[in-house]
Amino acid sequence: MSDSESSNASPEQQAQWLARIEGLRPTLMRLALLQLRNRAWAEDAVSEALLAAIEGLPRFGARAQLQTWVVGILKHKVLDQLRQRQREQQLDDAGDDEDPTEHMFQADGHFAQAPQLWSAPSEVLRQKQFLEVLEACMDLLPGQLGRVFLMREWLELGTDEICQELGFSATNVWQMLSRARLRLRECLQLRWFGEQAP
Repeated sequence: MSDSESSNASPEQQAQWLARIEGLRPTLMRLALLQLRNRAWAEDAVSEALLAAIEGLPRFGARAQLQTWVVGILKHKVLDQLRQRQREQQLDDAGDDEDPTEHMFQADGHFAQAPQLWSAPSEVLRQKQFLEVLEACMDLLPGQLGRVFLMREWLELGTDEICQELGFSATNVWQMLSRARLRLRECLQLRWFGEQAP
């Protein structure tokens, strides 16, 4: 829908676009909750994203898929929430002291138990059930690890930006990303790939 199409759209067409935007709410809420870990904050971010999408609809121009465009708006609103709440919330570090790799490696650095081979990962990624398991595994990441991982992988922030937002050193961020990825791998190995092994 171009600028002229959106401004000349009939009330019926406008209602269809608004319904499509509103229909994205459950997906947006799930994504916001994964990052913010607080229902009220997530609802605020989603409401602000939906409002911005509705107000920006005349400029949308269908240059991208509607969901991609609205999720892009949500990323900015989630980042705004993180900045706003940074001063209000003491981030919980409990559980981050434990090294998740401790039981995975022997003293000489070799795997204690060799990881199973994962067959056809590109096919697995297409499976809805896998994405549900991945989401559940991300939910299990402790507060700080989950936040840093999602800032990097979902909000696509660079290391410098994450350091600036959370007040961490680059070394701490890399360490936390490594721990988060190891925990996700271990969780997926247990909950998905282990079950898929012949």
